[in-house]
Amino acid sequence: MRLKQRLTALMSVLAAAAMTPAAADWALNMRQGVTQTSQSVYELHMIIFWVCCAIGVVVFGAMIYSIVNHRKSKGAVAAQFHESTTMEILWTVVPIVILVSMAIPATSTLLAMEDTSNADLTIKVTGLQWRWKYDYVDGDAAGVSFVSSLHPKHNEARQLGSGADLGQFGDQYLLDVDNPVVIPTGKKVRFLLTAADVIHAWWVPDLGWKKDAIPGFINEAWTQVDEPGVYRGQCAELCGRDHGFMPIVVVAMAPNDYAEWVVKQKGAVEAEIASADREWTMDELMAKGEQVYNTNCAACHQANGQGVPPAFPPIAGSAIATGDEAGHIARVMNGKAGTAMAPYRDILSDADMAAVLTYQRNSWGNAASMIQPAAIKAAR
Repeated sequence: MRLKQRLTALMSVLAAAAMTPAAADWALNMRQGVTQTSQSVYELHMIIFWVCCAIGVVVFGAMIYSIVNHRKSKGAVAAQFHESTTMEILWTVVPIVILVSMAIPATSTLLAMEDTSNADLTIKVTGLQWRWKYDYVDGDAAGVSFVSSLHPKHNEARQLGSGADLGQFGDQYLLDVDNPVVIPTGKKVRFLLTAADVIHAWWVPDLGWKKDAIPGFINEAWTQVDEPGVYRGQCAELCGRDHGFMPIVVVAMAPNDYAEWVVKQKGAVEAEIASADREWTMDELMAKGEQVYNTNCAACHQANGQGVPPAFPPIAGSAIATGDEAGHIARVMNGKAGTAMAPYRDILSDADMAAVLTYQRNSWGNAASMIQPAAIKAAR
């Protein structure tokens, strides 16, 4: 009776779990994806899956038939296959035929996946702890460059922990970014993948592949999305403390919409360049600095600037944040070797770095000088 009660309880728990929102993410098969590559991989997977099922049915069927119909109680005598040329040929040729029939389409798919020639657009992807940087190398968006980080609202929610309202994010919690990478539909896009610190891996399941981003090395991949949409992924290589908060969002836009996006991005680039040559007010620097700090610094040094010593020292009252400007600029720009303090030279623009430095120097009881973007530009 006790066993029956336990089984009933177990079935109730499993049934309840199946009704939770998390169960919606359960998938027992590969995604078909939205690209020719992903669909080819899916079809290849299904072909080989059914081949394996057929082999399993034949092998286990033969075993069960032999066990039942050739058992000793029925007087069966074991057959002898020693030095049987026919059997040697069969168990050599049949596996070869099966393997070759699977290897030909697999090789064809792999060769197509590696063919990055004749691309319409090239995007350089750089993995950073813990965000992605995208540089548009050629095409209409050549010169556009930005860093993509976990969306500030998601970042704030994860720092709040159990007190956060996660329902507002639906099933996209920790899967949204502030700056998604945008590509045009119907165009072949080549990706050059590398990293600036440790090994990362750029993975968007709907595209049908993932590639490691390795410091000092460049991997290549490509995709072509034919329908507009938003496709999400994550870093797929354990890369450190915030590995789980390094999402990827790819937005595929129709050509006309993509052209409009390019115009806006180039306008933003020009505005960013111009911003480094003007004098900012303290209010402007503090407002922008708070945004930059919450996106890039708060995860380690905390929103109140108290840090988590000894790994993440406090900024409030620190000798660096209240001391010499040059030393503060150098620390944020170049990082500190042997610690989790990453260099932000290639992550933050002149205006962003000046703003976050000013915010650090004048928050949480700190009362130091303000730093203009021109000082950052001169220090690079």
